Amino acid sequence: MAKTTATCDVIGIGNAIVDVLVRVDDGFLGGHGLAKGAMTLIDATRALALYGDIGGALEVSGGSAANTMVGVAALGGRAAYVGKVRDDALGALFTQDIRVAGVAFATAPARSGPPTARSFVLVTPDAQRTMCTFLGAAVDLAPGDIDEPTVAAAKITYLEGYLWDAASARDAFAKAIAAAHRHGRKVAFTLSDAFCVAKHRGAFQKLVRDGVDILFANESEITSLYETASFDEALQRARGHCEIAALTRGEKGSIVLKGDEVHVIDATNLGPLVDTTGAGDLYAGGFLFGLTQGYDLGACGRLGSLAAGEVITHLGARPRTSLKALAAERFPRLLEP
Repeated sequence: MAKTTATCDVIGIGNAIVDVLVRVDDGFLGGHGLAKGAMTLIDATRALALYGDIGGALEVSGGSAANTMVGVAALGGRAAYVGKVRDDALGALFTQDIRVAGVAFATAPARSGPPTARSFVLVTPDAQRTMCTFLGAAVDLAPGDIDEPTVAAAKITYLEGYLWDAASARDAFAKAIAAAHRHGRKVAFTLSDAFCVAKHRGAFQKLVRDGVDILFANESEITSLYETASFDEALQRARGHCEIAALTRGEKGSIVLKGDEVHVIDATNLGPLVDTTGAGDLYAGGFLFGLTQGYDLGACGRLGSLAAGEVITHLGARPRTSLKALAAERFPRLLEP
């Protein structure tokens, strides 16, 4: 089938979540029985109790794939997003916030069922983030929310592993993957979290092998996917299963693979580490922006590193400095100011 004219660079599909960001100490985590640095799924009752205990917080639209789409848009790319919210106050906040960030968002809100999802991002003084997530309406994303012409018009469809739990969402993924490939487009996938990988390892391995062109993962996720303690071994396995793999390693930077190509990318230091929330999401945003503009893989990795380097210098998973201006300053021959 011939390609539809591209009117979008990247469309992201994921859990539409409002992030509730707050600074806490280790005692708060212990008092609530939370494992530091982990992501825990919680029910509505616990979400309400936790919300009552945190006091003042910063509330912004979030979710992994949504953050990535904001990164694409912040660099000047054309980004769109598909995710389910409820027709409630937090759903309205999510919708307004992501549109203001320059991302097209047209998914119809649910008129019944659970409320809009929210994720408590608890940041301790050492900049580690512990997440408690109530998925709410997000898991009700269904194949009917996937519009094939919209997917066909995007150069890359980007999927997040966090959404894999619900059967309806898996069916939505399958529809999006089939539509993208039917129209000659690429599919990108992020493993999202080592917890997700351990829970869905067999399904993720099959997905990466059979449906994914571009894979994003950090070191713990990729070694979990292939059940090896060796990053190098996991790297080689990934090389054989997808066209491009972008593997992040925190302060060690990242490695980008495509066939025999290997690009070692340094981490970008733009200031003191404040909050690691969103680092992987923004790395993917920078990388995908570069890829859709036709840049070489090394440049894509450097753009990803730059976007991640910015977001870890402040609280929250969205850039506060113009990524487009930063990129123009760092790579004057690559991007327009």
